[in-house]
Amino acid sequence: MTDKPMELGIYSRPDRGLAAADIIAIALSALWLIAVLIYFFALAPEEETSRGTFVVAMLAIFLPIALIWIGATVVKTARVMREEATRLQSAIDAMRQAYVAQAQTSGMGIKPAVERKLDEIASATRQTQNAVATFATSRQAVVAQSPAQPALVKPGVSADSQPALALGTPSEAMSPPLSVDDFIGALDFPEDENDMEGFRQLRRALADHESSKLVRASQDVLTLLSQDGIYMDDLTPDRSRPELWRQFAKGERGAAVAGIGGVHDRSSLALASGRMRSDAVFRDAVHHFLRQFDKTFARFAEGASDQDITKLADTRTARCFMLLGRVTGTFD
Repeated sequence: MTDKPMELGIYSRPDRGLAAADIIAIALSALWLIAVLIYFFALAPEEETSRGTFVVAMLAIFLPIALIWIGATVVKTARVMREEATRLQSAIDAMRQAYVAQAQTSGMGIKPAVERKLDEIASATRQTQNAVATFATSRQAVVAQSPAQPALVKPGVSADSQPALALGTPSEAMSPPLSVDDFIGALDFPEDENDMEGFRQLRRALADHESSKLVRASQDVLTLLSQDGIYMDDLTPDRSRPELWRQFAKGERGAAVAGIGGVHDRSSLALASGRMRSDAVFRDAVHHFLRQFDKTFARFAEGASDQDITKLADTRTARCFMLLGRVTGTFD
């Protein structure tokens, strides 16, 4: 029993045999030789052939044949190069599709670390909110935060000047103002299940009505991006000056603030851009996230120092904004 050779599909080299160029070259060579024979034996004058005329005759006979076969070789080489280029492009496309399929399968089967982390965050958040709702009516008014930890409150409104809260007030209104450090830590999300400080900061941010909108929007897009194998920890964006971030907070857009879009990873940009065009759910989540980031950062920048802005720009949420801002043309 003979073993059947393995079929390689588009990656196999075809057995070309005689190509059309070879057949044409053979036919032309044969016609030329027939014409030469007819000329020398039927039409050429009978005269003494010298050595010089013999060399010229040989050149006249074989030089056209050589030119015919050179032309045939050039045609065959060009055809082979086109086939090799097509096969190479097919191989690249197949590798790309396999990578995307593997990333999506991994996202649906064994969840990546970031997606598991986000699920754990969501579970912890629900537990915290239930606890807050249970004990909301028995909590006392909290003393205002010390000056060493600036709070994300509206300009001109002091935490000490707020009146006592009546029974039945929403639980988030009874919480102390969210500090800058907790806000920045929540936007970076906990490192792992043992990051107790990260979970504390996240719970504090989710208890704040305004900050929770951005945190949840960031969690949604990070989960969707992880399905395509895009993780913020893999990105190394360029650092930009706090002045550019302040210009962005004041409403500046386009090339003037292009420096804050420091993500240049081509693979991540291409995958995110392709999903923006093909996935309506992803597109809506991205636009919602960008709107929340714009509004929240504009309020944050009013009382934040340059160091605070630099720390926020290094969070996972800020990196996600840089990536999606470039995809949507915010910095064009």
